[in-house]
Amino acid sequence: MWSGADSGSAEVAAEPGSGSGSSSLQNTKHDVLLETLKSNLSALEAKFLKDAQWKKLKALRDEIAQKAEWPQSSEDITWSFTSQTLLLLLCLKEIMTRLVADFNPGKPNPRTPEAAPALSPDTLSVSQQKTFQSVLQFVVTLGVCPYLMPGVGVPLRNRTEFGAVVQDVVRLEAVPHATRRLYICCRVLLDLAQHASLGSLIFCRHFGDIAAGLCQLGFCPTKRKSPVSVEEVLTEEERTLSRQALRDILDQVYQPLAVRELLILQGGPPQSCTDVKTQLRCRAPAWLRRLCGQLLSERLMRPNGVQAVVRGILEGAGAGAAGGSDAEATAADWRKCDLIAKILASCPQQSLSPESYYKDICPQILDLLHLQDKLTARQFQRVATTTFITMSRERPELAAEYLLQPMLAPLQRCLTTAEIPESDMVPGTILVTEEELSRCIEDVFKVYVVANEPLPVLLDSLLPVLGVLFSLCCFTQQSVSHLRSLCQEILLWALVKLERKKAIASLKGFSGLDKAVPALHPQCQFRAATHGGIVITAKEAISDDEDEVLYQKVSSEQSQMECLGDLLLHCQQCGLAGDFFIFCLKELSCLLLDGEAGFTPTPTRDASLLELEQHHTLLIEDQARKLLVLQLLAVLCERMSEQIFTHITQVVDFVAATLQRACAGLAHGAESSVGSQTLSLSMGLVAVMLGGAVQLKSSDFAVLKQLLPLLEKVSNTYPDPVIQELAADLRITISTHGAFSTEAVSTAAQSTLNKKDPEQKIEGRQQTSHDTSTEGAQNCPEEEQNPPRTGQVSSEPCTATSQSPGNITTEQFREVLLSACDPQVPTRAAALRTLARWVEQREARALEEQKKLLQIFLENLEHEDSFVYLSAIQGVALLSDVYPEEIMVDLLAKYDSGKDKHTPETRMKVGEVLMRVVRALGDMVSKYREPLLHTFLRGVRDADAAHRASSLANLGELCQRLHFLLGPVVHEVTACLIAVAKTDTDVQVRRAAVHVVVLLLRGLSQKATEVLNDVLKDLYRLLKHVVHLEPDDVARLHAQLALEELDEIMRNFLFPPQKLEKKIVVLP
Repeated sequence: MWSGADSGSAEVAAEPGSGSGSSSLQNTKHDVLLETLKSNLSALEAKFLKDAQWKKLKALRDEIAQKAEWPQSSEDITWSFTSQTLLLLLCLKEIMTRLVADFNPGKPNPRTPEAAPALSPDTLSVSQQKTFQSVLQFVVTLGVCPYLMPGVGVPLRNRTEFGAVVQDVVRLEAVPHATRRLYICCRVLLDLAQHASLGSLIFCRHFGDIAAGLCQLGFCPTKRKSPVSVEEVLTEEERTLSRQALRDILDQVYQPLAVRELLILQGGPPQSCTDVKTQLRCRAPAWLRRLCGQLLSERLMRPNGVQAVVRGILEGAGAGAAGGSDAEATAADWRKCDLIAKILASCPQQSLSPESYYKDICPQILDLLHLQDKLTARQFQRVATTTFITMSRERPELAAEYLLQPMLAPLQRCLTTAEIPESDMVPGTILVTEEELSRCIEDVFKVYVVANEPLPVLLDSLLPVLGVLFSLCCFTQQSVSHLRSLCQEILLWALVKLERKKAIASLKGFSGLDKAVPALHPQCQFRAATHGGIVITAKEAISDDEDEVLYQKVSSEQSQMECLGDLLLHCQQCGLAGDFFIFCLKELSCLLLDGEAGFTPTPTRDASLLELEQHHTLLIEDQARKLLVLQLLAVLCERMSEQIFTHITQVVDFVAATLQRACAGLAHGAESSVGSQTLSLSMGLVAVMLGGAVQLKSSDFAVLKQLLPLLEKVSNTYPDPVIQELAADLRITISTHGAFSTEAVSTAAQSTLNKKDPEQKIEGRQQTSHDTSTEGAQNCPEEEQNPPRTGQVSSEPCTATSQSPGNITTEQFREVLLSACDPQVPTRAAALRTLARWVEQREARALEEQKKLLQIFLENLEHEDSFVYLSAIQGVALLSDVYPEEIMVDLLAKYDSGKDKHTPETRMKVGEVLMRVVRALGDMVSKYREPLLHTFLRGVRDADAAHRASSLANLGELCQRLHFLLGPVVHEVTACLIAVAKTDTDVQVRRAAVHVVVLLLRGLSQKATEVLNDVLKDLYRLLKHVVHLEPDDVARLHAQLALEELDEIMRNFLFPPQKLEKKIVVLP
């Protein structure tokens, strides 16, 4: 610990002068500073002479001064002050060293093991640390910074106003030389830093200035024109000591701090500024920039050097040691990440070769992906992924060898092409641990999917392991796993980014059609791990039970097909699903042709058993391949939607495959009814495109001309005359680019559309399709049509008619009215929806017959099929929105009638209509408040429990929208709810009553305290009564929800949120 004299001496040397009086105010700042330094030195000497307690310290100072090898007095008062301060600091170190040497802590008391150990005597208190920091600041400001060359370190005048004053008062021409002064201060500070307690205080604040001084002392080149060179002031030995000291402190301090300070010393590009007051620091000299670059490269190539560089740059940018408050902003700064990536990807001059550099650095870059701290990990992972991309772009061969292969090693270890040692093939042996596999999948997801840079080297490295990833994805479908979504995202990214041929080849490998594609090794299997992950182990011995083996094989193939279907379901928009579907069709055609042509050679009678077995094996493989293709087609037809084809080329390929299969069947006499229907549909699809559903261009007709030879063959050989004629007409239409089209083509197109949409005939709509090369349907208003997805050929009909509003003919209207009375449910429902749509579109012909339409809708309300009566409910609601005054009276009368007139089901349906009308009217419902309230309140007294519940539901919907208009009747409504909730015998009615309170409070929100001011206490008591006494759980739940709403309302009323607002009044 410090003695009183030690502390006092430092404070005397550092405190401002007190004897200058009022005369210092008349002097300049420079004179004030010099007078203050002289006054403090005089006060220190007076203390040494007068105070007896300071004699030991004076003797120690004199002893150290005699050993010192530098001049301690000078004409420059700043150096004299600095010299005395350095002597006092050396005295402090000597005293602390002696105290520690004499310190002998006693043995700990075993009876009180929790007691803290004795404190070391060289421990500084907080106040002592502050005093020491103040003294250090004086030493650095007066003894280091003024003697730095321009461009070396941060200029003193740019730091504080005091620094600018110091820079002006220092006399550089005085003895000792400025370089000698800098050397003395740096050596003394380094001597002090050898003490552990003092070293941390010195380097945490002043490491950059000390490093700048050592750089200048040890590495500054000699100027020939300078009157006094550095070599004349410092010996070569001293310069060598300065170089070694610089490297020692760089190795000693926290490495990110060293990186940050070296970056500051290296400086940035030169900046010019004409204003002297705001002039920025000079650019660092060339020798210093080269030196800092060399030292930074050495920091980078040390163990954990990559983390040190990344932390140094990010923490210097404001991220803080553990992320800091600005960590998110720093993580979002892509330019900074790109800068770090370029630094890491550039091979320094100190490295023997780029290959050796990558070999040392790449493992550290991989480690950046595995940090545990969430906030820091996000920054480091972004830097790591950017570095991956930069290295892969600049040096793809080295990146593939030292970055990508180590990352993908756990997956490559289990490929069919991998050589697994016999020692690892023992059943149950873990080949890839849970941690390795999880880390590998997460790293691949970060580098490939998150970075989203489809570089060739990345795709080529990922392509061989896609089979293992697909097998892992299939395994995760069987249970819950955090790897499922990651595997699926990786596979989808790869399939979309790969070239189409490679993507199709990968899908062939996934489905089992191509055994040459690398996949999971047959002797490897996935197993669930103990911590929720997955491990890869050597496969267990095959069971002797043939049924069990067959079941496992079938279930595995089924799982693969389902997983493949899920992947292709997400690949429809990019066209991959359509291409693979066409490939499967062509594959099926080839297999059928091969099987029917008998390409498999039949062995002769004299064949050996081996030849017979080989022939049998070929037959089995051929049959298995056919079944696999059929299974694939079945899965695709079941999973894929009608938007599987995204452009005309795919449609033409599909039709061509169908025509080829039909021609092949005819050649072998294998005609069937299913084949004829398929052929008719495919040709009808071509007729639809030629009939105007798609706006074809000249390039589209060039694609369609691929069908001409097949259509000619069908027209000449197919036995059905209708198909023959259609094929010939299609051939003529394609050849003439649509200039000539027969009636057969139009009929086929209309027939295909009718099969697609049975309601086409009723609604009389015109088919409109879309293509990637077209702008969409031109005849459909924007507010009435569903916008087509980009890149899709759709045969969906437009939701609006091709005729403009008001042009519905009388024949069309009569036909739809007759269909609304049709006994067939689909026809009737379609007609009702058509009428409702006309009402919604304000068709004049439909609105003229509003009474007839209302009668039809009300009659269909009594239909038992939900498809019909829901369409009728929608129609009545839309009609009420157009003519509320005329329709509302009839609806309320029908709803308020007794059981003798209408069934309870009909009244419930009318109640649903009224609820939709109330919602549609919105604020306009206030006009019909009285009749609606009276009807619903009377309905609450109905004998039928279902009708009472319906009335309460409608009452809640109405009260939600009345807001302040509820005031005059709030007592009646509240009394009704209280009576029903407490006395009604039916549980559904009590639930509805409590639910009305919930809707009431939720709808009024903060207005509840004003609207329900008089009845709020009654409602609260009712809810409490329900919570404590109601036997029904659902009713109690509704009451609890209402109490929570009420609690939130009252809290906001009593404690309104504070708004930091300031009123600005503009005076006239």
